[in-house]
Amino acid sequence: MKRCDFFASLRSGITFWGLITIVLDRPKGIEQFDVQSLAQMARGGRWRTEAMRSYSRPVLIWFTKGQGRITVSGVRRGYGAHNAVYLPLGTMHGFDMLGQVFGHVVFFSTDPGLGLPETALHLRIRDGRRQAELTGLIDQIAAETRYEANERSRALPLLAGLLSVWLGRQSDVHQPDLTEQSAATRLSAAYASMVERYYRSSRTVAEYAAELGVTPTHLSRVCNQLLGRPASDILAERRDYEARRLLRETRIPVKDVASVLGFGSPAYFTRVFAKRSGMTPSAFRANREPARR
Repeated sequence: MKRCDFFASLRSGITFWGLITIVLDRPKGIEQFDVQSLAQMARGGRWRTEAMRSYSRPVLIWFTKGQGRITVSGVRRGYGAHNAVYLPLGTMHGFDMLGQVFGHVVFFSTDPGLGLPETALHLRIRDGRRQAELTGLIDQIAAETRYEANERSRALPLLAGLLSVWLGRQSDVHQPDLTEQSAATRLSAAYASMVERYYRSSRTVAEYAAELGVTPTHLSRVCNQLLGRPASDILAERRDYEARRLLRETRIPVKDVASVLGFGSPAYFTRVFAKRSGMTPSAFRANREPARR
């Protein structure tokens, strides 16, 4: 396959990029399990939490102290202490932290046998016993990730299964609040879904709006109303996060990062990246720190 054909396929966001994602971002089996504190996750810059992004495995965020706002699939709402947010793999999201926020993030295996929920959940856990249950399960998963492979390979799926059951029971009681059905919410959610699917292409906001059957002005108005920023910022944030991730976590040449993300040229990519980050892609990569994810 010619190089130009290869990167055209990458920009389509499907076949070849899927293969690269598996290699770069999808550890296999039990190695997919991980537990990080929010402080660990934010290490290396606020972009790691605030920028719109998704993960290639299911994630549970357990906020134990502090507050802020979280955007999930085009819906923004506040969170506080003892809020649990579950995100199926590929769910676009981002959250800010107002002051000090404490908690943990659990990265699950993609094994469908775990029985994890298929939709996003935002649970506000008020009962102290339920809070202790969730914290205990997360602590056990974190402890098991440090054992030898043959030991944790048996324990981690069982603990994740228990956590999946716990989430199911709490979602029945607390009725997850990520299910608003207003026309504006449906539009913002549809836009977020499309961005997550096509952000590696060169599609413009106008093209997204046309496919959604609305004008770019209306789409941006809805995004401003529900998400606090225009549609163009949502798209730019998603591409910017992926650019930063690739620069920090891979050795893909800058010119190829630009091509993968649908930029017309490396020079244009450098200008856009520098405008958002204050440094060139090469300088950003030079300042890289080991990242866990």
